[in-house]
Amino acid sequence: MTDKIYDSPRAALDGLLFDGMTIMSGGFGLSGNPESLIPEIRAAGVKELTVISNNAGANGFGLWMLLESRQVKKMISSYVGDNKLFEQQYLSGALELELNPQGTLAERIRAGGAGIPAFYTRTGYGTVVAEGKPVEEFEGVRYIRETWLRADLAIIKAWRSDPAGNLMFRRTARNFNPNMATAGRITVAEVEELVPAGTFDPDCVHTPGIYVDRVVKSTINEKRIEKRTTRAGRIC
Repeated sequence: MTDKIYDSPRAALDGLLFDGMTIMSGGFGLSGNPESLIPEIRAAGVKELTVISNNAGANGFGLWMLLESRQVKKMISSYVGDNKLFEQQYLSGALELELNPQGTLAERIRAGGAGIPAFYTRTGYGTVVAEGKPVEEFEGVRYIRETWLRADLAIIKAWRSDPAGNLMFRRTARNFNPNMATAGRITVAEVEELVPAGTFDPDCVHTPGIYVDRVVKSTINEKRIEKRTTRAGRIC
């Protein structure tokens, strides 16, 4: 069994980064973000990046760091949300944006990992999302053709990993991460816990180690909440 564990986030990215590359970055809102790997990409100074991610972090956190340092040329995303820097750079023309319906984005990534170059979906037909895309009719319904997404590097965050890179995720952090792990030419996973070989019941593995090239224990686990909503009173 191959030990894929690296000593630090910087070591885990060594030799993988270059200008103009495409990076997939896991996360949904602020859940499941590769918090420890993103700062190392910023520190490396690579630029002209195309980043595929559901969103681009929030003020001072996650992919926001790469926007702030002007290392990102293009975002392929589903949600801009309350990221004012993302909005500002896009509206000023400093950042290219390919906006996708969220389910379409997930399926494009899954297709990339499964080796499916294109598929058809009703989502987006008749809207700006469909502009320039082929349309086909199936059983009297029109569908637009979407293409796969793949990346030079996928950076993801998981809960646990064994030395072979078999991964488990927790709750909402199991969002885009498993699909992205399959669609990167190289996949680096940062994890909260490293466990010995043989710990996992095979039925409990969410991402098999065959999809994971490098693993590192995360050094940042803030798990921020983007919007906290509370109410008084007891919930039974």
